[in-house]
Amino acid sequence: MKEIILDTETTGLSVSDGHRIVEIGCIELEDQIPTKNRFHCYLNPERKVSEKAIEVHGYTDEFLSDKKKFKDIVDDFLSFINNKKIIIHNAEFDLSHINNELSILGRPKLSKENIIDTLEIARDKFPGSSISLDALCKRYRIDNSKREKHTALIDCELLTKVYINLIDQKEPLFNFHNINENEKNNNINVKKKYNKKILEISSDEIKLHKEYLKNLNKKNFFN
Repeated sequence: MKEIILDTETTGLSVSDGHRIVEIGCIELEDQIPTKNRFHCYLNPERKVSEKAIEVHGYTDEFLSDKKKFKDIVDDFLSFINNKKIIIHNAEFDLSHINNELSILGRPKLSKENIIDTLEIARDKFPGSSISLDALCKRYRIDNSKREKHTALIDCELLTKVYINLIDQKEPLFNFHNINENEKNNNINVKKKYNKKILEISSDEIKLHKEYLKNLNKKNFFN
């Protein structure tokens, strides 16, 4: 199953105040494992960036002035996320801005049915606790030292790790469906969900274990 981790940065908080997107970051996951497929762009919002927003992400009007506009990247963006679940932290914010940009171009809005909000998952798991991205990184001991500013791609990388922890997919999953007779005793087809090393047992270790079991069966534990 393919999913998309998504984050945006904007000129300000609310679309009702005319604020626009200045950055989009996406990371593709396949079975909760990041692939090499990413989508990232800075955008000219065609308006000034608020001072508070600059404090958050650091993108000035000058920096964004020569960047592409949303209309220039919309087809590539929609193609990248097409038919995939989209994972967002505080989805209401990002979705409102993305749908605002789509509406300006007369494009259909993204459906909430395809959105997974990690903020809602965290709220259910940790009621009454802080559930910001930084707080969840601290809870799961995820290094967020690179997050000096809120940037879409770095936030996506952090959210990927947070999401894996939130849904408890932290162990390798084993796929036994396509193991033939010659593979049963030697090679197990392992489909990893996480970066954990799986150790193979040597023939000497197997021999010693069999000898141990043989001696164990000879014992009478009732005497």
